[in-house]
Amino acid sequence: MAREFRHKGTRTQSRTKNLALSQFVDASFAKLLPAPQSGSIDAMAKILDKDALIQERRRLRSEGKSLVLTNGCFDLLHPGHVRYLKEARSLGDALVVALNSDSSVRVLKGEGRPILDEAERAEIISALEVVDYVVVFDQETPRELIKDVLPDVLVKGGDWTLDEIIGREEVEAAGGTVRSLPYVEGSSTSEIIERVIRIEKQRNRS
Repeated sequence: MAREFRHKGTRTQSRTKNLALSQFVDASFAKLLPAPQSGSIDAMAKILDKDALIQERRRLRSEGKSLVLTNGCFDLLHPGHVRYLKEARSLGDALVVALNSDSSVRVLKGEGRPILDEAERAEIISALEVVDYVVVFDQETPRELIKDVLPDVLVKGGDWTLDEIIGREEVEAAGGTVRSLPYVEGSSTSEIIERVIRIEKQRNRS
């Protein structure tokens, strides 16, 4: 069964931890992150709403081209994200990244997240050459979006088994394939946040 509610047992701990860390995060990243810059026209044009994405899906299908879809929060882009997206893009002719909205991220990760809001995250992801489209969804899971788009290939990171990948049933029923790509150890947004907090604490003590 797909894991709509995976890790429920750890969410309370995660939310408590995020609440405790949020004041450090706000102060730290306000100083360490540059102000967001306007993206290029080409990059920003990749950001679509669901209806526009469905139209693009139909166009690609009419041209015999395959669409790969992956989803996630992608808060604070790191090398693990980049490697993962590059591999996902190699599985088809175009890659769409479905981003959890800010409210969706808070449900999954707890207060204090996301660090970057959905507009900033969409802009950063859209600037990657390997990404063809970006769409933001507001639900806790992307099942509804996946049912409407029906990509040829649905991809998640290796910390998700095939049976846990949300949307697998819908994609496979439509003749598509589902892949679980290797998880990149040591690359996570949470680790980056904790690293910044440690640095900030050291500075405050000095």
